Amino acid sequence: MFATDASFSSFWFCPSSKDKSTVERKMIPLTSLGTTLESSSFVLLIGGIEVGLSHFPFFACLSSEFHLVSSVLGFSYSLLWFAVTVLQISQCPHGQFVGRYESLIFHWPSLLCLAFLLGHFLHIFVKALRVRLQWEPQAEEKPVLLETHQAKHVKQLLRKVRAQEGKKSWFQTRVYEWDPCFQFPSRMIGTVVLAFICLYLFIVIEFCVFVYVRDKLDVFEGSLENYNTYVNHTGILTPFILQLQELLSVSKGVWVVTILPASLTCVSYLFHILACYRKHMKRLWAGDKHFLPLKFRDPSPSESVVAIARYSGWQIAYILWGYLIIHVMQSLCGMMIMYGLVLPITHHRALEMLQGLGLGILTISIVVGLMILQVWIAASFFLQPKLGTADKQKPLALNNRKAFHNFNYFLFFYNVLLGLGTCLSRLLISCILGTWLIARIDRTIMQSGYERADMGFSAWVGMLYVDHYHTNPVLVSFCHILITSHKERKMQKTSQYWCLGQSAGPHISARSRTRWLLLQTLINNPRLIILRKSKSVPSSRDFTQILLTCTDC
Repeated sequence: MFATDASFSSFWFCPSSKDKSTVERKMIPLTSLGTTLESSSFVLLIGGIEVGLSHFPFFACLSSEFHLVSSVLGFSYSLLWFAVTVLQISQCPHGQFVGRYESLIFHWPSLLCLAFLLGHFLHIFVKALRVRLQWEPQAEEKPVLLETHQAKHVKQLLRKVRAQEGKKSWFQTRVYEWDPCFQFPSRMIGTVVLAFICLYLFIVIEFCVFVYVRDKLDVFEGSLENYNTYVNHTGILTPFILQLQELLSVSKGVWVVTILPASLTCVSYLFHILACYRKHMKRLWAGDKHFLPLKFRDPSPSESVVAIARYSGWQIAYILWGYLIIHVMQSLCGMMIMYGLVLPITHHRALEMLQGLGLGILTISIVVGLMILQVWIAASFFLQPKLGTADKQKPLALNNRKAFHNFNYFLFFYNVLLGLGTCLSRLLISCILGTWLIARIDRTIMQSGYERADMGFSAWVGMLYVDHYHTNPVLVSFCHILITSHKERKMQKTSQYWCLGQSAGPHISARSRTRWLLLQTLINNPRLIILRKSKSVPSSRDFTQILLTCTDC
Protein backbone atom coordinates (compact mmCIF):
# COMPACT_ATOMS: atom_id res chain seq x y z
CA MET A 1 0.00 0.00 0.00
CA PHE A 2 2.79 2.40 0.87
CA ALA A 3 4.77 1.51 -2.23
CA THR A 4 2.10 2.89 -4.53
CA ASP A 5 1.66 6.08 -2.56
CA ALA A 6 4.02 8.51 -4.26
CA SER A 7 3.22 11.43 -1.96
CA PHE A 8 4.09 9.42 1.14
CA SER A 9 7.33 7.97 -0.17
CA SER A 10 8.49 11.25 -1.69
CA PHE A 11 8.82 12.83 1.77
CA TRP A 12 12.16 11.09 2.31
CA PHE A 13 13.58 12.50 -0.92
CA CYS A 14 15.39 15.75 -1.45
CA PRO A 15 16.56 17.74 -4.48
CA SER A 16 20.12 17.25 -5.64
CA SER A 17 20.27 20.32 -7.87
CA LYS A 18 19.20 23.93 -7.57
CA ASP A 19 18.09 24.55 -11.17
CA LYS A 20 15.33 26.95 -12.01
CA SER A 21 13.05 24.17 -13.23
CA THR A 22 11.67 22.75 -10.02
CA VAL A 23 9.51 20.12 -11.72
CA GLU A 24 12.38 18.31 -13.46
CA ARG A 25 14.62 17.97 -10.39
CA LYS A 26 16.15 14.57 -9.74
CA MET A 27 15.34 13.06 -6.38
CA ILE A 28 17.86 11.15 -4.25
CA PRO A 29 16.83 8.97 -1.28
CA LEU A 30 17.44 10.70 2.04
CA THR A 31 19.37 8.07 3.98
CA SER A 32 21.42 10.34 6.23
CA LEU A 33 18.61 11.14 8.63
CA GLY A 34 17.42 7.54 8.90
CA THR A 35 20.95 6.26 9.45
CA THR A 36 21.57 8.91 12.10
CA LEU A 37 18.43 8.05 14.05
CA GLU A 38 19.07 4.32 13.73
CA SER A 39 22.69 4.48 14.88
CA SER A 40 21.88 6.89 17.72
CA SER A 41 19.09 4.60 18.93
CA PHE A 42 21.33 1.52 18.93
CA VAL A 43 24.15 3.43 20.61
CA LEU A 44 21.89 4.74 23.38
CA LEU A 45 20.34 1.27 23.77
CA ILE A 46 23.60 -0.60 24.25
CA GLY A 47 25.04 2.17 26.43
CA GLY A 48 21.94 2.29 28.61
CA ILE A 49 21.92 -1.49 29.04
CA GLU A 50 25.60 -1.55 30.06
CA VAL A 51 25.39 1.41 32.43
CA GLY A 52 22.11 0.17 33.92
CA LEU A 53 23.40 -3.35 34.52
CA SER A 54 26.61 -2.07 36.05
CA HIS A 55 24.65 0.01 38.59
CA PHE A 56 21.92 -2.58 39.29
CA PRO A 57 22.48 -4.11 42.75
CA PHE A 58 22.28 -7.74 41.62
CA PHE A 59 24.75 -7.41 38.75
CA ALA A 60 27.00 -5.07 40.74
CA CYS A 61 27.58 -7.86 43.25
CA LEU A 62 28.76 -10.32 40.60
CA SER A 63 32.40 -11.18 40.10
CA SER A 64 34.74 -9.50 37.68
CA GLU A 65 33.99 -12.10 34.94
CA PHE A 66 30.65 -10.41 34.26
CA HIS A 67 32.24 -6.98 33.83
CA LEU A 68 35.01 -8.52 31.72
CA VAL A 69 32.63 -10.25 29.31
CA SER A 70 30.20 -7.33 29.11
CA SER A 71 33.00 -4.86 28.44
CA VAL A 72 34.44 -7.04 25.66
CA LEU A 73 31.02 -7.39 24.01
CA GLY A 74 30.25 -3.70 24.36
CA PHE A 75 33.66 -2.65 23.06
CA SER A 76 33.37 -4.99 20.05
CA TYR A 77 29.88 -3.78 19.21
CA SER A 78 30.80 -0.12 19.57
CA LEU A 79 33.95 -0.55 17.47
CA LEU A 80 31.99 -2.37 14.74
CA TRP A 81 29.26 0.27 14.67
CA PHE A 82 31.86 3.05 14.66
CA ALA A 83 33.50 1.52 11.57
CA VAL A 84 30.10 1.13 9.86
CA THR A 85 29.20 4.75 10.59
CA VAL A 86 32.51 6.06 9.24
CA LEU A 87 32.06 3.92 6.11
CA GLN A 88 28.55 5.29 5.58
CA ILE A 89 29.84 8.85 5.93
CA SER A 90 32.55 8.23 3.34
CA GLN A 91 30.12 6.67 0.85
CA CYS A 92 27.17 9.00 1.42
CA PRO A 93 26.52 11.55 -1.39
CA HIS A 94 27.18 15.16 -0.46
CA GLY A 95 25.35 18.37 -1.11
CA GLN A 96 21.75 17.31 -0.54
CA PHE A 97 20.97 19.96 2.05
CA VAL A 98 23.87 21.88 3.53
CA GLY A 99 26.77 21.14 1.22
CA ARG A 100 29.96 19.18 1.41
CA TYR A 101 30.01 18.41 5.14
CA GLU A 102 26.37 17.37 5.35
CA SER A 103 27.10 13.75 6.30
CA LEU A 104 29.34 14.82 9.16
CA ILE A 105 26.66 17.22 10.43
CA PHE A 106 24.05 14.45 10.35
CA HIS A 107 26.25 11.79 11.96
CA TRP A 108 28.24 13.66 14.61
CA PRO A 109 25.89 12.70 17.51
CA SER A 110 26.42 9.02 16.67
CA LEU A 111 30.18 9.47 16.42
CA LEU A 112 30.30 11.31 19.73
CA CYS A 113 28.23 8.66 21.53
CA LEU A 114 30.24 5.85 19.98
CA ALA A 115 33.55 7.45 20.97
CA PHE A 116 32.32 7.87 24.53
CA LEU A 117 31.13 4.25 24.70
CA LEU A 118 34.44 3.00 23.27
CA GLY A 119 36.34 4.77 26.03
CA HIS A 120 33.84 3.62 28.66
CA PHE A 121 34.01 -0.04 27.64
CA LEU A 122 37.79 0.09 27.37
CA HIS A 123 38.05 1.50 30.89
CA ILE A 124 35.77 -1.25 32.27
CA PHE A 125 37.75 -3.92 30.42
CA VAL A 126 41.12 -2.76 31.76
CA LYS A 127 39.79 -2.45 35.29
CA ALA A 128 38.13 -5.88 35.24
CA LEU A 129 41.25 -7.46 33.70
CA ARG A 130 43.49 -6.05 36.45
CA VAL A 131 41.13 -7.41 39.09
CA ARG A 132 40.99 -10.79 37.33
CA LEU A 133 44.79 -11.03 37.20
CA GLN A 134 44.90 -10.01 40.90
CA TRP A 135 47.04 -6.97 40.15
CA GLU A 136 44.74 -4.90 42.34
CA PRO A 137 42.15 -5.89 44.99
CA GLN A 138 38.50 -5.75 44.16
CA ALA A 139 36.96 -2.68 45.69
CA GLU A 140 34.07 -3.27 48.05
CA GLU A 141 30.97 -1.25 47.55
CA LYS A 142 30.49 0.92 50.66
CA PRO A 143 27.82 3.57 50.89
CA VAL A 144 29.34 7.02 51.24
CA LEU A 145 27.16 9.11 53.50
CA LEU A 146 28.96 12.47 53.49
CA GLU A 147 30.52 13.76 50.29
CA THR A 148 33.35 16.25 50.01
CA HIS A 149 31.34 19.16 48.61
CA GLN A 150 28.73 18.73 51.36
CA ALA A 151 31.41 18.92 54.05
CA LYS A 152 32.83 22.06 52.40
CA HIS A 153 29.36 23.63 52.38
CA VAL A 154 28.90 23.00 56.11
CA LYS A 155 32.35 24.40 56.87
CA GLN A 156 31.51 27.49 54.85
CA LEU A 157 28.32 27.97 56.88
CA LEU A 158 30.24 27.76 60.16
CA ARG A 159 32.91 30.16 59.00
CA LYS A 160 32.43 33.86 59.63
CA VAL A 161 31.96 35.85 56.41
CA ARG A 162 34.51 38.58 55.90
CA ALA A 163 33.84 41.95 54.30
CA GLN A 164 36.23 41.47 51.37
CA GLU A 165 34.65 38.12 50.51
CA GLY A 166 31.29 39.75 49.88
CA LYS A 167 32.53 41.74 46.86
CA LYS A 168 31.68 40.11 43.52
CA SER A 169 32.53 40.97 39.95
CA TRP A 170 30.03 41.91 37.26
CA PHE A 171 30.19 38.42 35.72
CA GLN A 172 29.52 36.79 39.09
CA THR A 173 26.53 38.97 39.87
CA ARG A 174 24.94 39.07 36.40
CA VAL A 175 25.95 35.85 34.61
CA TYR A 176 27.24 32.99 36.79
CA GLU A 177 29.26 32.39 39.92
CA TRP A 178 31.16 29.16 40.37
CA ASP A 179 30.54 27.47 43.72
CA PRO A 180 33.02 24.71 44.69
CA CYS A 181 30.75 23.70 47.58
CA PHE A 182 27.89 22.70 45.28
CA GLN A 183 27.77 19.73 42.94
CA PHE A 184 25.00 19.07 40.44
CA PRO A 185 23.52 15.56 40.50
CA SER A 186 24.21 13.33 37.53
CA ARG A 187 20.48 13.34 36.75
CA MET A 188 20.53 17.08 36.01
CA ILE A 189 23.69 16.91 33.90
CA GLY A 190 22.38 13.91 31.96
CA THR A 191 19.04 15.60 31.37
CA VAL A 192 20.70 18.73 29.98
CA VAL A 193 23.01 16.71 27.70
CA LEU A 194 20.16 14.53 26.39
CA ALA A 195 17.99 17.61 25.88
CA PHE A 196 20.76 19.24 23.86
CA ILE A 197 21.17 16.14 21.64
CA CYS A 198 17.40 15.77 21.17
CA LEU A 199 17.12 19.47 20.34
CA TYR A 200 19.83 19.14 17.70
CA LEU A 201 18.12 16.13 16.10
CA PHE A 202 14.77 17.93 16.26
CA ILE A 203 16.23 20.95 14.45
CA VAL A 204 17.69 18.67 11.78
CA ILE A 205 14.34 16.94 11.28
CA GLU A 206 12.56 20.30 11.16
CA PHE A 207 15.01 21.53 8.52
CA CYS A 208 14.39 18.41 6.42
CA VAL A 209 10.64 18.95 6.63
CA PHE A 210 11.15 22.61 5.67
CA VAL A 211 13.18 21.61 2.60
CA TYR A 212 10.47 19.17 1.56
CA VAL A 213 7.71 21.79 2.00
CA ARG A 214 9.84 24.40 0.22
CA ASP A 215 10.21 22.16 -2.82
CA LYS A 216 6.46 21.60 -2.94
CA LEU A 217 5.90 25.34 -2.71
CA ASP A 218 8.44 25.92 -5.49
CA VAL A 219 6.45 23.59 -7.70
CA PHE A 220 3.27 25.46 -6.77
CA GLU A 221 4.89 28.83 -7.51
CA GLY A 222 6.07 27.46 -10.86
CA SER A 223 2.50 26.55 -11.78
CA LEU A 224 1.33 30.03 -10.74
CA GLU A 225 4.03 31.62 -12.88
CA ASN A 226 2.96 29.48 -15.85
CA TYR A 227 -0.60 30.68 -15.35
CA ASN A 228 0.53 34.32 -15.36
CA THR A 229 2.54 33.72 -18.50
CA TYR A 230 -0.45 32.03 -20.12
CA VAL A 231 -2.78 34.97 -19.44
CA ASN A 232 0.03 37.46 -20.24
CA HIS A 233 -0.17 38.97 -16.73
CA THR A 234 -3.58 40.46 -17.48
CA GLY A 235 -5.81 38.00 -15.65
CA ILE A 236 -8.16 38.79 -12.81
CA LEU A 237 -6.12 36.68 -10.36
CA THR A 238 -2.76 38.22 -11.28
CA PRO A 239 -2.58 40.73 -8.33
CA PHE A 240 -3.60 38.00 -5.90
CA ILE A 241 -0.98 35.62 -7.34
CA LEU A 242 1.75 38.25 -7.02
CA GLN A 243 0.83 38.88 -3.38
CA LEU A 244 0.78 35.14 -2.69
CA GLN A 245 4.20 34.68 -4.25
CA GLU A 246 5.56 37.54 -2.15
CA LEU A 247 4.03 36.01 1.00
CA LEU A 248 5.58 32.60 0.29
CA SER A 249 8.97 34.12 -0.45
CA VAL A 250 8.97 36.24 2.72
CA SER A 251 7.76 33.40 4.97
CA LYS A 252 10.46 31.02 3.67
CA GLY A 253 13.20 33.56 4.30
CA VAL A 254 11.92 34.50 7.76
CA TRP A 255 11.59 30.83 8.77
CA VAL A 256 15.23 30.12 7.87
CA VAL A 257 16.52 33.28 9.57
CA THR A 258 14.69 32.57 12.87
CA ILE A 259 16.14 29.05 13.25
CA LEU A 260 19.30 30.45 14.89
CA PRO A 261 17.67 32.76 17.50
CA ALA A 262 15.09 30.11 18.44
CA SER A 263 17.77 27.44 18.93
CA LEU A 264 20.00 29.84 20.90
CA THR A 265 17.05 30.72 23.16
CA CYS A 266 16.40 27.07 23.99
CA VAL A 267 20.12 26.35 24.54
CA SER A 268 20.31 29.31 26.93
CA TYR A 269 17.30 27.87 28.77
CA LEU A 270 19.19 24.61 29.29
CA PHE A 271 22.06 26.40 31.03
CA HIS A 272 19.66 28.67 32.92
CA ILE A 273 17.86 25.63 34.32
CA LEU A 274 21.09 24.51 36.03
CA ALA A 275 21.57 27.97 37.55
CA CYS A 276 17.96 28.02 38.80
CA TYR A 277 18.35 24.52 40.25
CA ARG A 278 21.34 25.60 42.32
CA LYS A 279 19.64 28.82 43.44
CA HIS A 280 16.44 27.06 44.49
CA MET A 281 18.29 24.26 46.28
CA LYS A 282 20.35 26.74 48.29
CA ARG A 283 17.20 28.59 49.30
CA LEU A 284 15.58 25.36 50.45
CA TRP A 285 18.73 24.43 52.38
CA ALA A 286 18.52 27.79 54.15
CA GLY A 287 14.84 27.19 54.99
CA ASP A 288 13.57 29.86 52.58
CA LYS A 289 10.37 28.77 50.80
CA HIS A 290 9.03 32.24 49.93
CA PHE A 291 9.98 31.83 46.26
CA LEU A 292 7.41 29.00 45.99
CA PRO A 293 3.65 29.56 45.81
CA LEU A 294 1.69 28.81 48.98
CA LYS A 295 0.21 25.59 47.60
CA PHE A 296 3.66 24.15 46.85
CA ARG A 297 5.25 24.71 50.26
CA ASP A 298 3.99 21.41 51.69
CA PRO A 299 3.86 18.90 48.81
CA SER A 300 2.69 15.32 49.03
CA PRO A 301 5.54 12.76 49.41
CA SER A 302 4.02 10.40 46.81
CA GLU A 303 3.60 13.23 44.29
CA SER A 304 7.20 14.31 44.87
CA VAL A 305 8.53 10.81 44.21
CA VAL A 306 6.50 10.60 40.99
CA ALA A 307 7.67 14.11 40.04
CA ILE A 308 11.36 13.21 40.21
CA ALA A 309 10.66 10.24 37.93
CA ARG A 310 8.81 12.47 35.46
CA TYR A 311 11.19 15.40 35.44
CA SER A 312 13.87 14.25 32.98
CA GLY A 313 11.42 13.19 30.27
CA TRP A 314 9.19 16.20 30.74
CA GLN A 315 12.13 18.60 30.63
CA ILE A 316 13.24 17.25 27.23
CA ALA A 317 9.68 17.35 25.90
CA TYR A 318 9.19 20.93 27.12
CA ILE A 319 12.42 22.02 25.42
CA LEU A 320 11.36 20.49 22.09
CA TRP A 321 7.86 21.97 22.19
CA GLY A 322 9.30 25.25 23.40
CA TYR A 323 11.69 25.43 20.46
CA LEU A 324 8.87 24.85 17.98
CA ILE A 325 6.54 27.39 19.61
CA ILE A 326 9.30 30.00 19.99
CA HIS A 327 10.30 29.44 16.37
CA VAL A 328 6.73 30.02 15.18
CA MET A 329 6.40 33.10 17.41
CA GLN A 330 9.65 34.61 16.18
CA SER A 331 8.63 33.90 12.59
CA LEU A 332 5.38 35.80 13.12
CA CYS A 333 7.33 38.72 14.59
CA GLY A 334 9.66 38.61 11.59
CA MET A 335 6.69 38.68 9.21
CA MET A 336 5.33 41.74 11.00
CA ILE A 337 8.69 43.50 10.67
CA MET A 338 8.96 42.59 6.99
CA TYR A 339 5.45 43.78 6.11
CA GLY A 340 5.62 46.80 8.41
CA LEU A 341 9.09 48.16 7.63
CA VAL A 342 11.04 46.35 4.91
CA LEU A 343 8.50 45.70 2.14
CA PRO A 344 7.07 49.25 2.09
CA ILE A 345 10.60 50.55 1.50
CA THR A 346 11.25 48.06 -1.30
CA HIS A 347 7.90 48.97 -2.92
CA HIS A 348 8.77 52.71 -2.79
CA ARG A 349 6.15 53.46 -0.15
CA ALA A 350 8.51 54.58 2.58
CA LEU A 351 6.70 57.92 3.07
CA GLU A 352 3.38 56.20 3.79
CA MET A 353 5.13 53.81 6.16
CA LEU A 354 6.77 56.70 8.02
CA GLN A 355 3.45 58.53 8.28
CA GLY A 356 1.73 55.50 9.79
CA LEU A 357 4.68 54.82 12.10
CA GLY A 358 4.74 58.45 13.26
CA LEU A 359 0.99 58.41 13.91
CA GLY A 360 1.28 55.23 15.99
CA ILE A 361 4.23 56.57 17.99
CA LEU A 362 2.39 59.86 18.59
CA THR A 363 -0.73 58.05 19.83
CA ILE A 364 1.26 55.87 22.22
CA SER A 365 3.23 58.88 23.45
CA ILE A 366 0.04 60.83 24.20
CA VAL A 367 -1.47 57.88 26.10
CA VAL A 368 1.68 57.29 28.15
CA GLY A 369 2.09 61.03 28.75
CA LEU A 370 -1.46 61.34 30.09
CA MET A 371 -0.89 58.39 32.41
CA ILE A 372 2.30 59.97 33.76
CA LEU A 373 0.47 63.31 34.11
CA GLN A 374 -2.23 61.66 36.23
CA VAL A 375 0.39 60.23 38.57
CA TRP A 376 2.13 63.63 38.86
CA ILE A 377 -1.13 65.47 39.58
CA ALA A 378 -2.07 62.89 42.24
CA ALA A 379 1.34 63.24 43.91
CA SER A 380 1.33 67.03 43.80
CA PHE A 381 -2.27 68.01 44.73
CA PHE A 382 -4.13 65.02 46.17
CA LEU A 383 -1.69 63.74 48.82
CA GLN A 384 -0.85 65.26 52.18
CA PRO A 385 2.74 66.47 52.76
CA LYS A 386 5.49 64.26 54.17
CA LEU A 387 5.52 63.57 57.88
CA GLY A 388 9.29 63.82 58.15
CA THR A 389 12.17 65.16 56.12
CA ALA A 390 13.71 61.71 55.81
CA ASP A 391 10.59 60.17 54.20
CA LYS A 392 10.98 59.22 50.55
CA GLN A 393 7.28 59.37 49.68
CA LYS A 394 4.20 61.15 50.89
CA PRO A 395 1.79 59.23 53.15
CA LEU A 396 -1.27 57.57 51.65
CA ALA A 397 -3.68 60.21 52.92
CA LEU A 398 -6.04 62.15 50.61
CA ASN A 399 -5.93 65.93 50.39
CA ASN A 400 -8.30 68.27 48.51
CA ARG A 401 -11.06 65.66 48.33
CA LYS A 402 -13.54 67.81 46.38
CA ALA A 403 -10.99 68.52 43.68
CA PHE A 404 -10.11 64.82 43.60
CA HIS A 405 -13.77 63.87 43.00
CA ASN A 406 -13.97 66.33 40.08
CA PHE A 407 -10.69 64.98 38.73
CA ASN A 408 -12.02 61.43 38.95
CA TYR A 409 -15.33 62.34 37.24
CA PHE A 410 -13.89 64.16 34.24
CA LEU A 411 -11.33 61.43 33.55
CA PHE A 412 -13.89 58.62 33.82
CA PHE A 413 -14.74 58.44 30.10
CA TYR A 414 -11.10 58.73 29.08
CA ASN A 415 -10.17 55.89 31.44
CA VAL A 416 -12.87 53.70 29.83
CA LEU A 417 -11.25 54.11 26.42
CA LEU A 418 -7.82 53.64 27.96
CA GLY A 419 -8.99 50.44 29.63
CA LEU A 420 -9.96 48.96 26.27
CA GLY A 421 -6.40 49.35 25.06
CA THR A 422 -4.77 48.18 28.26
CA CYS A 423 -6.95 45.06 28.29
CA LEU A 424 -5.72 44.11 24.82
CA SER A 425 -2.14 44.91 25.83
CA ARG A 426 -2.56 42.65 28.86
CA LEU A 427 -3.70 39.80 26.63
CA LEU A 428 -0.87 40.42 24.16
CA ILE A 429 1.82 40.57 26.85
CA SER A 430 0.46 37.39 28.47
CA CYS A 431 0.58 35.55 25.13
CA ILE A 432 4.11 36.74 24.38
CA LEU A 433 5.47 35.86 27.83
CA GLY A 434 3.61 32.54 27.87
CA THR A 435 5.01 31.43 24.53
CA TRP A 436 8.47 32.81 25.32
CA LEU A 437 8.68 30.97 28.66
CA ILE A 438 6.87 27.76 27.64
CA ALA A 439 10.14 25.80 27.73
CA ARG A 440 11.00 27.08 31.23
CA ILE A 441 9.82 24.28 33.51
CA ASP A 442 11.49 25.93 36.52
CA ARG A 443 8.86 28.67 36.73
CA THR A 444 5.12 28.70 36.28
CA ILE A 445 3.35 30.71 33.60
CA MET A 446 -0.01 30.52 35.40
CA GLN A 447 -1.50 33.33 37.43
CA SER A 448 -1.42 33.38 41.21
CA GLY A 449 -3.84 30.81 42.57
CA TYR A 450 -3.77 28.61 39.46
CA GLU A 451 -0.25 27.22 39.77
CA ARG A 452 -1.55 23.68 40.35
CA ALA A 453 -2.68 23.59 36.72
CA ASP A 454 0.95 23.83 35.60
CA MET A 455 2.01 20.18 35.79
CA GLY A 456 5.53 20.92 34.58
CA PHE A 457 6.17 23.32 37.44
CA SER A 458 4.68 20.75 39.85
CA ALA A 459 7.23 18.20 38.62
CA TRP A 460 10.03 20.73 39.12
CA VAL A 461 8.98 21.52 42.70
CA GLY A 462 8.56 17.84 43.56
CA MET A 463 12.03 17.07 42.22
CA LEU A 464 13.48 19.95 44.28
CA TYR A 465 11.90 18.63 47.48
CA VAL A 466 13.17 15.09 46.94
CA ASP A 467 16.72 16.34 46.36
CA HIS A 468 16.40 18.71 49.31
CA TYR A 469 15.33 15.98 51.73
CA HIS A 470 18.05 13.55 50.58
CA THR A 471 21.03 15.84 49.90
CA ASN A 472 20.74 18.63 52.47
CA PRO A 473 24.38 19.09 53.59
CA VAL A 474 23.49 20.05 57.17
CA LEU A 475 21.20 17.05 57.62
CA VAL A 476 23.65 14.66 55.95
CA SER A 477 26.52 16.00 58.07
CA PHE A 478 24.46 15.56 61.24
CA CYS A 479 23.61 11.96 60.32
CA HIS A 480 27.24 11.31 59.43
CA ILE A 481 28.40 12.58 62.83
CA LEU A 482 25.83 10.41 64.61
CA ILE A 483 26.81 7.28 62.68
CA THR A 484 30.55 7.75 63.10
CA SER A 485 30.26 8.56 66.81
CA HIS A 486 28.03 5.52 67.31
CA LYS A 487 30.57 3.30 65.56
CA GLU A 488 33.40 4.70 67.67
CA ARG A 489 31.51 4.10 70.92
CA LYS A 490 30.61 0.62 69.77
CA MET A 491 34.24 -0.19 68.97
CA GLN A 492 35.34 1.17 72.36
CA LYS A 493 32.87 -1.06 74.16
CA THR A 494 33.86 -4.19 72.24
CA SER A 495 37.62 -3.59 72.57
CA GLN A 496 39.32 -4.56 75.82
CA TYR A 497 42.28 -2.18 75.44
CA TRP A 498 40.49 0.94 74.18
CA CYS A 499 41.71 2.94 77.17
CA LEU A 500 45.33 2.56 76.00
CA GLY A 501 44.66 4.78 73.03
CA GLN A 502 43.57 7.68 75.23
CA SER A 503 46.04 10.48 75.86
CA ALA A 504 47.57 10.91 79.31
CA GLY A 505 46.75 14.64 79.37
CA PRO A 506 43.99 16.39 81.30
CA HIS A 507 40.51 14.96 80.73
CA ILE A 508 37.94 17.33 79.18
CA SER A 509 34.31 16.60 79.80
CA ALA A 510 31.90 16.34 76.89
CA ARG A 511 29.68 19.06 78.39
CA SER A 512 32.51 21.59 78.49
CA ARG A 513 33.51 20.75 74.94
CA THR A 514 29.91 21.17 73.77
CA ARG A 515 29.61 24.54 75.48
CA TRP A 516 32.85 25.72 73.90
CA LEU A 517 31.64 24.70 70.44
CA LEU A 518 28.33 26.47 71.15
CA LEU A 519 30.16 29.65 72.06
CA GLN A 520 32.24 29.50 68.89
CA THR A 521 29.15 28.91 66.74
CA LEU A 522 27.29 31.86 68.32
CA ILE A 523 30.24 34.20 67.81
CA ASN A 524 30.51 33.24 64.13
CA ASN A 525 26.73 33.42 63.60
CA PRO A 526 25.30 36.34 65.61
CA ARG A 527 21.80 35.90 64.19
CA LEU A 528 21.42 32.64 66.13
CA ILE A 529 21.78 34.45 69.47
CA ILE A 530 18.35 36.06 69.13
CA LEU A 531 16.74 32.75 68.20
CA ARG A 532 18.01 30.95 71.33
CA LYS A 533 15.58 30.04 74.06
CA SER A 534 16.02 32.57 76.84
CA LYS A 535 16.27 31.52 80.47
CA SER A 536 15.13 33.39 83.57
CA VAL A 537 18.60 33.18 85.08
CA PRO A 538 20.25 36.66 85.18
CA SER A 539 23.65 35.23 84.24
CA SER A 540 22.21 33.85 80.98
CA ARG A 541 20.83 37.25 80.00
CA ASP A 542 24.14 38.92 80.83
CA PHE A 543 25.96 36.31 78.73
CA THR A 544 23.66 36.95 75.75
CA GLN A 545 24.15 40.72 76.08
CA ILE A 546 27.94 40.28 76.21
CA LEU A 547 27.85 38.14 73.03
CA LEU A 548 25.78 40.73 71.20
CA THR A 549 28.17 43.48 72.28
CA CYS A 550 31.19 41.44 71.16
CA THR A 551 29.73 40.71 67.76
CA ASP A 552 28.96 44.39 67.16
CA CYS A 553 32.57 45.30 67.86
